[in-house]
Amino acid sequence: MIPWELLDSAQVPGSKEEICLYRRGEEYSIRVDRSELMNSRVHGSEEALARIACYRLADRPGPRVLIGGLGMGFTLAAALRALGRDSQVVVAELLPAVVRWNRGPLASLAGSPLEDRRVTLQEEDVGKVLQAGKGEYDAIVLDVDNGPEGLTRKGNDWLYGRAGLAAAFAALRPGGVLSVWSAASDRAFTRRLRLAGFQVDSYRVPAGPGTGRQHTIWAASRRA
Repeated sequence: MIPWELLDSAQVPGSKEEICLYRRGEEYSIRVDRSELMNSRVHGSEEALARIACYRLADRPGPRVLIGGLGMGFTLAAALRALGRDSQVVVAELLPAVVRWNRGPLASLAGSPLEDRRVTLQEEDVGKVLQAGKGEYDAIVLDVDNGPEGLTRKGNDWLYGRAGLAAAFAALRPGGVLSVWSAASDRAFTRRLRLAGFQVDSYRVPAGPGTGRQHTIWAASRRA
């Protein structure tokens, strides 16, 4: 079996841990310590996250979408496929290393979506982008950390708590949708979404072909 090769690593802000990029043949893996965050062979739920949000925008002219978390680019690429030419997509990614990997060894995996003219990249915490963007977005797509049960940064807990959900609600236009990825279901998070004023649907979707795993996606609508 081909061994994993460490390509690069970087410190996670606000943590003592490192985020690492590995390669084994044509397969790539992003990990924090020994925990795998994502794998280039398994990205079905990340693509479903974007589709579920963007398909709800089909009747909106010039929709503006915020994606929190670049990952390996699969969520962004799926959003661009689902959106029209008049759309705008803002990507908030906190880690410069992840951006660098997406412009380098990972670029071809999802078809270099950062090069699409509809995309604006902000190397910033998505929480700060949310707070600065009141009423700016038709959809907010969050694939940050491991979902509501954070893995890499304690600061991510704010995003999924009452204050973060209130910021997301305020950043959406009437009728807009907040789409959230999680490795597992979370009834408490569903309740927080409803308390924040959202109308909530949740889905269990395949992680990817042949894995047998499923992930959870919430689609939370701000009532028009």
